[in-house]
Amino acid sequence: MLRVVGAGVGRTGTSSLQVALERLLGGRCYHMFEVFGHAEEHVPAWRAAYAGEPVDWDRLFDGYVAAVDWPAAGRWETLAARYPDALVLLSTRDPADWWASASRTIFRVMDEEPPEPMHAWWEMTQAMMAAFDPDWRHEAAATAAFVRHNEAVRAAVPASRLVEWRPGDGWEPLCSALGVPVPDEPFPHRNSTDEFRTLMGWD
Repeated sequence: MLRVVGAGVGRTGTSSLQVALERLLGGRCYHMFEVFGHAEEHVPAWRAAYAGEPVDWDRLFDGYVAAVDWPAAGRWETLAARYPDALVLLSTRDPADWWASASRTIFRVMDEEPPEPMHAWWEMTQAMMAAFDPDWRHEAAATAAFVRHNEAVRAAVPASRLVEWRPGDGWEPLCSALGVPVPDEPFPHRNSTDEFRTLMGWD
């Protein structure tokens, strides 16, 4: 059962949060990376979710204690309702910085139709991004959608349940909300723009 529902979209430190939450909660945290690892089962589930069809969330998240990043962030309201005791974690950053990172990393991947083995995943991301904003490939529209998304989360989630976090905030906001000690170790830093681009062979 999820203890944390991540409402922050990709490129807001979600890879670092995945590692951090796994450390704090002692269980697995769902991330887009998990979709790649379980594509045969998970891609159809997310395509159904973005088509407004029923999804067996307990089955999808079996073995997970938290979920961050897309595609979960695009259905955060549904997940927050399904897991009413979970905290809602809004990871965010300056909108211009977010666009600079997203446009050089994940948006480039999602904008190019891939070979057949990845095609079902790509079609899923197209539905996901259309729900975010149909004009997501353009800076003004995407940035406005990012701001709009974050404002909607803040407006809908009670302060007692909402945790807002920015890269650089470290352990404290998470530990305070979860009621756990602050680890005596640096906060993880994963999947920076440069690391992503190097992994993809773009630099």
